[in-house]
Amino acid sequence: MATSPMASPVRRPSRRRRRPVVAVLAMALSPVVLAACSSSGPAGTSSGTTAANAPSSTGAGAGAPMTGALTVLAAASLTGAFTAAKATLTSANPGLALTTSFAGSNALAAQIRQGAPADVFASADQPNMAKLVTAGLVESPVVFARNRLEIAVAPGNPKRITGLADLAKPGISVVLEAPGVPAGDYTRAVEAAQGISITPKSLDPDVKTALTKVTSGEVDATVVYVTDVKAAGAKVTGVGIPDGEQPSITYPIAVVKSTTNPAAAHAFVQSAVSGVVQRALEAEGFLAP
Repeated sequence: MATSPMASPVRRPSRRRRRPVVAVLAMALSPVVLAACSSSGPAGTSSGTTAANAPSSTGAGAGAPMTGALTVLAAASLTGAFTAAKATLTSANPGLALTTSFAGSNALAAQIRQGAPADVFASADQPNMAKLVTAGLVESPVVFARNRLEIAVAPGNPKRITGLADLAKPGISVVLEAPGVPAGDYTRAVEAAQGISITPKSLDPDVKTALTKVTSGEVDATVVYVTDVKAAGAKVTGVGIPDGEQPSITYPIAVVKSTTNPAAAHAFVQSAVSGVVQRALEAEGFLAP
C-alpha cells in the first residue's frame, strides 16, 4: 500500500481573497437542496438525521437475518467497502441475494428518478440525496461515513506535486470528475476558496475512472478521496491536502420508497451505521459519522 508523503505548504496565489471552503459549498447549493439537507445537529449531517439518532430497522433488527433480493446503488468510492461487506453479509445470510451497483452519485440518483429498481441508495454527497428526498423517492437518509480529498499522482511523485496549486501549473496534466459528481464538486469548491484554477484534461464520470487515468500513465494527477488512494495501493502515491482546505464530506444512505424488500433494506442501512458494513468502511479508511 502506498503511503502519502507529507505535503509541503500549498503555494497560494497572492492578492486574491479566499473564502472558507464551507462557505463556497453552501453558496453552490440551491435553496431546495439546503432545505432538504438542513439539520439542527452537527455541521455536515443530512436531512436532520445522523448516526446518533438513526432510526432502527423496520421489521428487521440489527441482528435479524436478511433474506430475499436486495439491490444497493452506491457511490463509486464505496466499491471496495461494500464489496467486502457483501461477501460477509451473504455468507452470514444464505437467504440473501444482494446486488450492488457502483457509479457516480449523480448518475445513480438519476437512475432512481427514472424508475430503476433499487432498494437502498448510498451517496457520496448531500445534494444528490437531497434531490431524491425532495422528489419523495427515498425515506429519511442517515449519515454513515465521512471522507477526505487527496491528490493521487504516479508512484514516487515524479512531478513533485505538493498541493492543489501545483495542479494549475503548465506541464501538469490533470483529470477531475464532472459537474454533479461529488468528488469533482468538492474539488471545485476548494479551488474557488483557495483562488486556484485547474484546467483538467477531461471531466470523468466517477472517481474510479479518474484514478485509472493516473495509474495508466495517461495523466499526472487527479483529486479523489483518501480511501481511493489507499485502495489503489502501490499504483499511486497520495499527496495530502491540509485540514484547512478540506471540505465537509459526508455520505448519506437511505431506503428507496419503492423497495420490494423493506425489511432487508432497513437492515442494510442499519448495518452501514453500526454493523458489518460500517466495519468494512472503517477497514477501507472511511471516517465514522
